[in-house]
Amino acid sequence: MTDQQIRVLVADDHAAIRAGMRLMLEQAPDIAVVGEASDGAVAVQQATALRPDVVLMDIRMPGTDGISATREITSAGLADVLILTTFDFDDYLFGALRAGAAGFLLKSVEPSALVDAVRRVAAGDGFLAPEVTRRLLTAFVAADAASAAPPASTVLDNLTDRERDVLAALGRGLSNAELASTLSITEATAKTHVSRVLAKLRCTSRVQAAILAKEAGMA
Repeated sequence: MTDQQIRVLVADDHAAIRAGMRLMLEQAPDIAVVGEASDGAVAVQQATALRPDVVLMDIRMPGTDGISATREITSAGLADVLILTTFDFDDYLFGALRAGAAGFLLKSVEPSALVDAVRRVAAGDGFLAPEVTRRLLTAFVAADAASAAPPASTVLDNLTDRERDVLAALGRGLSNAELASTLSITEATAKTHVSRVLAKLRCTSRVQAAILAKEAGMA
């Protein structure tokens, strides 16, 4: 393993699935699986001890489920979380994104798509399975309409002009690299702007910010 490799923790209650995920991921020379967890509580412990770049998280596990574990891991800033599940029910999808997951994939994903998703999440981008993207865009805002978050017009007033540009770019689904190119800034600066926008909007992921941008007519 080299310093350039993406460190991944695989959390799933089925040993055979963990082995399969490990096999698919380690075919990529830039990815190393540094640990495994059979439930959410162990996933949090392993994330704390190993500090992986990405946690590949199942949702339905005994004891602490994947959504609760995701919330603990992301709130503590231990790693980015990519949900990988057999189930694409709305409650799971929305729950995972509210908990701060950076991406959502189904276990039917092809190995190349899994590797690509891990790379994108590790780079600070979000990733959604094509199967759930349209449903998310049409339903997420409605599902959160009764939440305590301030109206979009209120929170957007707190953004600078540059931060509005960043939010609009997120709404168009741009990666950090694409955002940097569009705004003629470095990728490091793009990441900094994205972090500030998420903090001001009280969003736990760039996916949430993208939907807010669409709701506000910015994308």
